[in-house]
Amino acid sequence: MIKVCTIILLCYCNLSYCQEITGIVMDSAHQKPIEFVNIGIVGKNIGTVSNTNGVFKILLDPQMDADTLLFSAIGYEPQLIKIADLRSKTSHKIYLKKKAYNISEVVIKPRNFTEKTLGVHEKNNKLIAGFKDNLLGYECGIRIDIKKSAILKQLKINISTCTYDSIFYRLNVYSAEDDMTFTNILKEPIYLKMSKDTLNNELTINLKPYNIVVNGDFLVSLEHVKDLGEGELYFYTGSQKLTFFRITSQGNWQASPVPISISVLADVEE
Repeated sequence: MIKVCTIILLCYCNLSYCQEITGIVMDSAHQKPIEFVNIGIVGKNIGTVSNTNGVFKILLDPQMDADTLLFSAIGYEPQLIKIADLRSKTSHKIYLKKKAYNISEVVIKPRNFTEKTLGVHEKNNKLIAGFKDNLLGYECGIRIDIKKSAILKQLKINISTCTYDSIFYRLNVYSAEDDMTFTNILKEPIYLKMSKDTLNNELTINLKPYNIVVNGDFLVSLEHVKDLGEGELYFYTGSQKLTFFRITSQGNWQASPVPISISVLADVEE
């Protein structure tokens, strides 16, 4: 069995010059911490995720002071903060505002849908891929090309190896804007949490309660948002498709020729 880690070489700054900035992300209206906020420099492999108490820690070199950190969370308006401005503050409290969603006019048209299984459902155990390191913000998934509207009903993940006592990941669903640009379409976060005792090789998640409708090509991924300690999580692989991944929050998406075994049961427009 060959393990493939889709993490490439990380570009770390010189730690002797880095300063650790610690802060907390808060809901501006309710003054409560926001958990699992993505924090990072857009397009660079420098980022992290806030913990369950909204607290974050990030190492930043003074040479990055002209760069900008992006704070983003599902259900909130994103916020950009220049690193130099953040460093100069005595208090590193970041406030995010709840996002207001416009309710579009509902136009009822007769449409026919057919239930289909999309993605990768093969279980190749000779080559596996997934999460090797406890790296906050790392995520990987597969792109599904359908060119039509679909209602997502169920997610299935074929797990080869799990050495954690329990897992905790965030499920993300993105619309595909182009080959390597994706926009999260979820209005509320979806977390997968399960103990190793109850974790079978086949993990199935009911998506019906979330009313997820995609219009055209989309990407479904798992994101490492919580410090799980030492361990590994690997998936079976398939063929023909790619695994899309990014190393940390706000980093650029990349592609690997080893597709992880994730499939979606959906009602697809005919």
